Amino acid sequence: MKRYNILVLNPGSTSDEISFYQGRHLVFHKTIRYTSEDLKPYEGKKIVLQYKMRLNLALATLKENNVSLKDIGAVIGRGGLVKPIESGVYKVNKKLLVDLKAGVMGEHSSNLGGIIADKIASMCDVQAFIADPVVVDEMEDIARFSGMPENPRISIFHALNQKRCGRHAARQLGKQYEDCNLIIVHGGGGISVGAHSKGKVVDVNNALNGDGPFTPQRSGGVPASGLAKMCFSGKYTEEEINLKLKGKGGLVAYTGTSDLVALEKYIQTGEVLPNCGLDKNNIKRKKAKEVVEAMTYQMAKEVGALAVVLGGQVDAIVLTGGLGYDELIVPFFKKMVSWISMVLVYPGGDEMSALRIAAQSALSHPKIAKEYK
Repeated sequence: MKRYNILVLNPGSTSDEISFYQGRHLVFHKTIRYTSEDLKPYEGKKIVLQYKMRLNLALATLKENNVSLKDIGAVIGRGGLVKPIESGVYKVNKKLLVDLKAGVMGEHSSNLGGIIADKIASMCDVQAFIADPVVVDEMEDIARFSGMPENPRISIFHALNQKRCGRHAARQLGKQYEDCNLIIVHGGGGISVGAHSKGKVVDVNNALNGDGPFTPQRSGGVPASGLAKMCFSGKYTEEEINLKLKGKGGLVAYTGTSDLVALEKYIQTGEVLPNCGLDKNNIKRKKAKEVVEAMTYQMAKEVGALAVVLGGQVDAIVLTGGLGYDELIVPFFKKMVSWISMVLVYPGGDEMSALRIAAQSALSHPKIAKEYK
Protein backbone atom coordinates (compact mmCIF):
# COMPACT_ATOMS: atom_id res chain seq x y z
CA MET A 1 0.00 0.00 0.00
CA LYS A 2 1.23 3.52 -0.85
CA ARG A 3 0.21 4.59 2.65
CA TYR A 4 3.22 2.75 4.10
CA ASN A 5 5.73 4.00 1.52
CA ILE A 6 8.01 6.10 3.71
CA LEU A 7 10.63 8.65 2.68
CA VAL A 8 13.24 9.06 5.44
CA LEU A 9 15.56 12.07 5.68
CA ASN A 10 18.50 12.26 8.07
CA PRO A 11 20.59 15.45 7.76
CA GLY A 12 23.91 15.27 9.61
CA SER A 13 26.88 17.51 10.23
CA THR A 14 28.85 16.18 7.25
CA SER A 15 26.31 14.11 5.31
CA ASP A 16 22.66 13.55 4.44
CA GLU A 17 21.12 10.09 4.43
CA ILE A 18 18.04 9.49 2.29
CA SER A 19 16.03 6.25 2.20
CA PHE A 20 12.77 5.17 0.62
CA TYR A 21 10.85 2.18 1.91
CA GLN A 22 7.87 0.27 0.56
CA GLY A 23 6.59 -1.25 3.77
CA ARG A 24 9.66 -2.92 5.28
CA HIS A 25 11.42 -3.22 1.93
CA LEU A 26 14.24 -0.74 1.38
CA VAL A 27 13.96 0.54 -2.20
CA PHE A 28 17.09 2.68 -2.02
CA HIS A 29 19.46 4.29 0.43
CA LYS A 30 21.91 7.04 -0.43
CA THR A 31 24.43 8.99 1.63
CA ILE A 32 25.35 12.43 0.31
CA ARG A 33 28.68 13.46 1.85
CA TYR A 34 29.87 17.04 2.28
CA THR A 35 33.47 18.15 2.44
CA SER A 36 34.61 21.14 4.46
CA GLU A 37 34.83 23.00 1.13
CA ASP A 38 31.18 22.22 0.33
CA LEU A 39 30.09 23.70 3.65
CA LYS A 40 32.52 26.62 3.70
CA PRO A 41 29.97 29.15 2.29
CA TYR A 42 27.75 28.43 5.29
CA GLU A 43 30.36 28.66 8.06
CA GLY A 44 29.11 30.69 11.02
CA LYS A 45 25.67 31.12 9.44
CA LYS A 46 22.26 29.77 10.40
CA ILE A 47 21.71 26.15 9.43
CA VAL A 48 18.41 27.03 7.74
CA LEU A 49 20.41 28.70 4.94
CA GLN A 50 21.46 25.20 3.81
CA TYR A 51 17.79 24.30 3.30
CA LYS A 52 17.56 24.86 -0.47
CA MET A 53 20.84 23.07 -1.21
CA ARG A 54 19.90 19.99 0.79
CA LEU A 55 16.26 19.98 -0.41
CA ASN A 56 17.33 20.08 -4.05
CA LEU A 57 19.79 17.23 -3.50
CA ALA A 58 17.03 15.17 -1.84
CA LEU A 59 14.66 15.77 -4.75
CA ALA A 60 17.40 14.95 -7.25
CA THR A 61 18.09 11.70 -5.37
CA LEU A 62 14.42 10.70 -5.66
CA LYS A 63 14.55 11.36 -9.40
CA GLU A 64 17.80 9.39 -9.81
CA ASN A 65 16.15 6.41 -8.13
CA ASN A 66 12.91 6.66 -10.13
CA VAL A 67 10.74 7.47 -7.12
CA SER A 68 7.81 9.72 -7.97
CA LEU A 69 6.36 12.11 -5.42
CA LYS A 70 3.00 10.42 -5.94
CA ASP A 71 4.51 7.15 -4.64
CA ILE A 72 5.27 8.60 -1.20
CA GLY A 73 2.85 7.86 1.66
CA ALA A 74 4.59 9.85 4.41
CA VAL A 75 7.85 11.67 5.07
CA ILE A 76 9.83 11.56 8.32
CA GLY A 77 12.91 13.60 9.15
CA ARG A 78 15.45 13.43 11.91
CA GLY A 79 14.32 15.60 14.81
CA GLY A 80 16.22 18.78 15.55
CA LEU A 81 16.92 21.23 18.35
CA VAL A 82 13.39 22.10 19.43
CA LYS A 83 12.26 22.55 23.03
CA PRO A 84 12.96 19.63 25.39
CA ILE A 85 10.29 16.98 24.82
CA GLU A 86 9.51 13.40 25.76
CA SER A 87 10.52 10.49 23.58
CA GLY A 88 8.16 9.61 20.72
CA VAL A 89 6.97 10.44 17.20
CA TYR A 90 5.63 13.94 16.44
CA LYS A 91 3.64 15.45 13.60
CA VAL A 92 5.36 18.38 11.93
CA ASN A 93 3.13 21.38 12.69
CA LYS A 94 3.55 25.14 12.41
CA LYS A 95 4.94 25.55 15.93
CA LEU A 96 7.54 22.84 15.30
CA LEU A 97 8.62 24.51 12.03
CA VAL A 98 8.96 27.89 13.72
CA ASP A 99 11.19 26.44 16.46
CA LEU A 100 13.28 24.39 14.01
CA LYS A 101 13.95 27.45 11.85
CA ALA A 102 14.72 29.61 14.86
CA GLY A 103 17.01 27.01 16.42
CA VAL A 104 15.48 27.58 19.86
CA MET A 105 17.96 25.18 21.48
CA GLY A 106 20.85 25.72 19.09
CA GLU A 107 22.05 25.35 15.52
CA HIS A 108 22.52 21.89 14.02
CA SER A 109 21.89 20.26 10.65
CA SER A 110 19.27 17.99 12.25
CA ASN A 111 17.02 21.09 12.41
CA LEU A 112 16.61 20.68 8.65
CA GLY A 113 15.10 17.20 8.99
CA GLY A 114 11.59 18.35 9.86
CA ILE A 115 11.76 21.39 7.58
CA ILE A 116 12.70 19.42 4.46
CA ALA A 117 10.30 16.61 5.40
CA ASP A 118 7.46 19.13 5.65
CA LYS A 119 8.26 20.65 2.25
CA ILE A 120 8.39 17.32 0.43
CA ALA A 121 5.30 16.07 2.29
CA SER A 122 3.39 19.17 1.17
CA MET A 123 4.41 18.44 -2.42
CA CYS A 124 3.01 14.90 -1.99
CA ASP A 125 -0.04 15.94 0.08
CA VAL A 126 0.91 13.58 2.91
CA GLN A 127 1.88 13.87 6.59
CA ALA A 128 5.38 14.78 7.80
CA PHE A 129 6.84 13.53 11.10
CA ILE A 130 9.93 13.64 13.27
CA ALA A 131 10.85 11.13 16.00
CA ASP A 132 13.10 11.02 19.08
CA PRO A 133 14.83 14.34 18.38
CA VAL A 134 18.18 15.21 19.91
CA VAL A 135 16.47 17.18 22.71
CA VAL A 136 14.69 14.20 24.27
CA ASP A 137 15.04 14.94 27.99
CA GLU A 138 14.89 12.22 30.66
CA MET A 139 17.70 13.53 32.88
CA GLU A 140 17.51 13.27 36.64
CA ASP A 141 17.28 16.64 38.37
CA ILE A 142 20.59 16.09 40.17
CA ALA A 143 22.34 15.72 36.80
CA ARG A 144 21.28 19.22 35.73
CA PHE A 145 23.51 21.06 38.22
CA SER A 146 26.58 22.59 36.57
CA GLY A 147 28.00 24.86 39.26
CA MET A 148 26.44 27.91 37.57
CA PRO A 149 22.70 28.38 38.29
CA GLU A 150 22.44 30.54 35.16
CA ASN A 151 23.96 27.80 33.00
CA PRO A 152 22.48 24.38 33.84
CA ARG A 153 23.43 21.15 32.09
CA ILE A 154 20.94 20.24 29.36
CA SER A 155 20.05 17.11 27.40
CA ILE A 156 21.15 17.25 23.75
CA PHE A 157 22.27 13.91 22.37
CA HIS A 158 21.80 11.27 19.66
CA ALA A 159 18.50 10.13 21.18
CA LEU A 160 17.20 8.26 18.14
CA ASN A 161 20.22 6.00 17.70
CA GLN A 162 20.93 5.63 21.41
CA LYS A 163 17.36 4.45 22.04
CA ARG A 164 17.54 2.08 19.04
CA CYS A 165 20.85 0.61 20.23
CA GLY A 166 19.56 0.34 23.79
CA ARG A 167 16.69 -1.86 22.65
CA HIS A 168 18.98 -3.86 20.39
CA ALA A 169 21.48 -4.44 23.22
CA ALA A 170 18.67 -5.49 25.58
CA ARG A 171 17.48 -8.09 23.08
CA GLN A 172 21.04 -9.40 22.73
CA LEU A 173 21.21 -9.68 26.52
CA GLY A 174 17.87 -11.49 26.64
CA LYS A 175 16.23 -8.64 28.56
CA GLN A 176 13.79 -5.78 28.10
CA TYR A 177 15.29 -2.32 27.54
CA GLU A 178 13.33 -1.10 30.57
CA ASP A 179 15.12 -3.67 32.75
CA CYS A 180 18.69 -2.78 31.71
CA ASN A 181 21.45 -0.45 32.84
CA LEU A 182 23.49 0.55 29.79
CA ILE A 183 26.13 3.11 28.88
CA ILE A 184 25.80 4.01 25.21
CA VAL A 185 28.42 5.96 23.26
CA HIS A 186 27.36 7.39 19.91
CA GLY A 187 30.40 8.60 18.01
CA GLY A 188 30.06 10.64 14.84
CA GLY A 189 30.62 14.33 14.06
CA GLY A 190 29.50 14.73 17.67
CA ILE A 191 29.92 12.27 20.54
CA SER A 192 27.22 11.62 23.14
CA VAL A 193 27.63 9.27 26.10
CA GLY A 194 24.42 8.37 27.90
CA ALA A 195 23.55 6.48 31.08
CA HIS A 196 20.41 4.42 30.36
CA SER A 197 18.75 3.31 33.57
CA LYS A 198 15.62 1.17 33.27
CA GLY A 199 14.53 2.72 29.97
CA LYS A 200 15.48 6.33 30.67
CA VAL A 201 18.59 8.34 29.82
CA VAL A 202 19.20 9.75 33.28
CA ASP A 203 22.46 11.54 32.45
CA VAL A 204 24.15 12.46 29.17
CA ASN A 205 26.61 15.06 27.94
CA ASN A 206 25.45 17.94 25.74
CA ALA A 207 26.92 16.55 22.52
CA LEU A 208 26.48 19.81 20.62
CA ASN A 209 27.69 22.78 22.61
CA GLY A 210 30.91 22.12 24.49
CA ASP A 211 30.43 19.24 26.92
CA GLY A 212 31.98 15.81 27.19
CA PRO A 213 34.70 14.35 24.91
CA PHE A 214 36.14 16.30 22.01
CA THR A 215 34.98 14.93 18.67
CA PRO A 216 35.94 15.02 14.99
CA GLN A 217 34.48 18.56 14.75
CA ARG A 218 33.74 19.78 18.28
CA SER A 219 35.86 20.89 21.20
CA GLY A 220 33.89 19.11 23.91
CA GLY A 221 34.46 20.36 27.45
CA VAL A 222 37.43 22.73 27.61
CA PRO A 223 39.11 24.55 30.55
CA ALA A 224 36.60 27.25 31.45
CA SER A 225 39.06 29.95 32.53
CA GLY A 226 41.12 29.56 29.37
CA LEU A 227 37.98 29.83 27.24
CA ALA A 228 36.89 32.97 29.11
CA LYS A 229 40.29 34.57 28.45
CA MET A 230 40.01 33.75 24.75
CA CYS A 231 36.51 35.27 24.60
CA PHE A 232 37.69 38.58 26.09
CA SER A 233 41.15 38.72 24.50
CA GLY A 234 39.96 40.71 21.49
CA LYS A 235 41.59 38.15 19.19
CA TYR A 236 38.37 36.33 18.32
CA THR A 237 34.83 37.25 17.33
CA GLU A 238 31.86 35.46 18.87
CA GLU A 239 31.44 33.65 15.55
CA GLU A 240 35.04 32.43 15.63
CA ILE A 241 34.71 31.17 19.21
CA ASN A 242 31.51 29.31 18.31
CA LEU A 243 33.30 27.68 15.37
CA LYS A 244 36.07 26.54 17.70
CA LEU A 245 33.41 24.92 19.89
CA LYS A 246 31.47 23.38 17.00
CA GLY A 247 32.68 22.98 13.44
CA LYS A 248 36.41 23.67 13.73
CA GLY A 249 37.17 22.08 17.10
CA GLY A 250 38.39 18.62 18.03
CA LEU A 251 40.22 16.49 15.45
CA VAL A 252 39.93 19.10 12.71
CA ALA A 253 41.60 21.71 14.96
CA TYR A 254 44.57 19.42 15.65
CA THR A 255 44.96 17.72 12.26
CA GLY A 256 43.16 19.81 9.65
CA THR A 257 40.58 17.10 8.96
CA SER A 258 37.54 15.51 10.61
CA ASP A 259 37.70 12.57 8.17
CA LEU A 260 38.61 9.52 10.25
CA VAL A 261 39.02 7.35 7.17
CA ALA A 262 41.66 9.78 5.89
CA LEU A 263 43.32 9.98 9.30
CA GLU A 264 43.47 6.21 9.67
CA LYS A 265 44.98 5.89 6.19
CA TYR A 266 47.60 8.52 6.97
CA ILE A 267 48.49 7.02 10.37
CA GLN A 268 48.86 3.52 8.97
CA THR A 269 50.55 4.23 5.62
CA GLY A 270 51.55 7.89 5.47
CA GLU A 271 49.28 8.44 2.45
CA VAL A 272 47.19 11.63 2.41
CA LEU A 273 43.86 11.22 0.65
CA PRO A 274 42.99 14.07 -1.75
CA ASN A 275 40.80 16.96 -0.57
CA CYS A 276 40.60 15.70 3.03
CA GLY A 277 42.18 18.84 4.53
CA LEU A 278 45.02 17.02 6.29
CA ASP A 279 48.48 18.54 5.86
CA LYS A 280 51.25 16.09 6.70
CA ASN A 281 53.70 18.99 6.91
CA ASN A 282 51.80 20.33 9.92
CA ILE A 283 51.18 17.05 11.77
CA LYS A 284 53.31 13.93 11.85
CA ARG A 285 51.84 10.43 11.84
CA LYS A 286 52.77 9.78 15.47
CA LYS A 287 51.06 12.98 16.60
CA ALA A 288 47.95 12.25 14.50
CA LYS A 289 47.66 8.84 16.19
CA GLU A 290 48.04 10.48 19.61
CA VAL A 291 45.19 12.89 18.85
CA VAL A 292 42.84 10.05 17.84
CA GLU A 293 43.79 8.14 20.99
CA ALA A 294 43.20 11.26 23.10
CA MET A 295 39.66 11.54 21.74
CA THR A 296 39.09 7.85 22.56
CA TYR A 297 40.60 8.39 26.02
CA GLN A 298 38.05 11.14 26.71
CA MET A 299 35.20 8.89 25.51
CA ALA A 300 36.36 6.18 27.92
CA LYS A 301 36.63 8.67 30.81
CA GLU A 302 33.01 9.69 30.23
CA VAL A 303 31.98 6.03 30.37
CA GLY A 304 33.76 5.68 33.71
CA ALA A 305 31.90 8.68 35.12
CA LEU A 306 28.55 7.25 34.06
CA ALA A 307 29.40 3.89 35.58
CA VAL A 308 29.36 5.78 38.89
CA VAL A 309 25.94 7.26 38.01
CA LEU A 310 24.66 3.69 37.52
CA GLY A 311 26.16 2.55 40.82
CA GLY A 312 28.62 0.27 39.04
CA GLN A 313 25.74 -1.92 37.84
CA VAL A 314 26.29 -1.83 34.08
CA ASP A 315 24.80 -4.62 31.93
CA ALA A 316 26.76 -3.51 28.85
CA ILE A 317 28.66 -0.65 27.25
CA VAL A 318 27.60 0.05 23.67
CA LEU A 319 29.72 1.80 21.04
CA THR A 320 27.82 2.92 17.98
CA GLY A 321 27.95 5.54 15.22
CA GLY A 322 30.63 6.01 12.59
CA LEU A 323 33.47 5.69 15.10
CA GLY A 324 32.43 2.06 15.57
CA TYR A 325 34.06 1.28 12.22
CA ASP A 326 37.45 2.74 13.11
CA GLU A 327 40.22 0.15 13.50
CA LEU A 328 42.24 2.43 15.79
CA ILE A 329 39.44 3.61 18.07
CA VAL A 330 37.53 0.38 18.77
CA PRO A 331 40.37 -1.73 20.26
CA PHE A 332 41.74 1.21 22.27
CA PHE A 333 38.25 1.97 23.63
CA LYS A 334 37.62 -1.68 24.55
CA LYS A 335 40.95 -1.92 26.33
CA MET A 336 40.09 1.09 28.51
CA VAL A 337 36.51 0.21 29.51
CA SER A 338 36.03 -3.56 29.27
CA TRP A 339 36.83 -3.95 32.99
CA ILE A 340 33.56 -2.14 33.72
CA SER A 341 31.32 -4.38 31.61
CA MET A 342 31.11 -6.17 28.27
CA VAL A 343 31.43 -3.93 25.21
CA LEU A 344 28.97 -4.32 22.33
CA VAL A 345 29.83 -2.58 19.07
CA TYR A 346 27.11 -1.64 16.59
CA PRO A 347 28.95 0.31 13.87
CA GLY A 348 27.10 3.11 12.14
CA GLY A 349 23.54 3.71 13.15
CA ASP A 350 20.39 2.27 11.65
CA GLU A 351 18.55 5.52 12.31
CA MET A 352 16.82 5.26 8.94
CA SER A 353 15.06 2.04 9.89
CA ALA A 354 14.19 3.47 13.31
CA LEU A 355 12.59 6.51 11.66
CA ARG A 356 10.76 4.30 9.15
CA ILE A 357 9.30 2.21 11.98
CA ALA A 358 8.24 5.37 13.85
CA ALA A 359 6.41 6.78 10.80
CA GLN A 360 4.68 3.50 9.99
CA SER A 361 3.63 3.09 13.63
CA ALA A 362 2.12 6.59 13.60
CA LEU A 363 0.23 5.79 10.40
CA SER A 364 -1.06 2.48 11.82
CA HIS A 365 -1.91 3.96 15.23
CA PRO A 366 -2.58 7.70 14.75
CA LYS A 367 -3.10 8.28 18.48
CA ILE A 368 0.60 7.69 19.22
CA ALA A 369 1.62 10.65 17.01
CA LYS A 370 2.15 13.54 19.40
CA GLU A 371 1.46 17.25 18.90
CA TYR A 372 4.36 19.61 19.48
CA LYS A 373 3.28 22.55 21.64
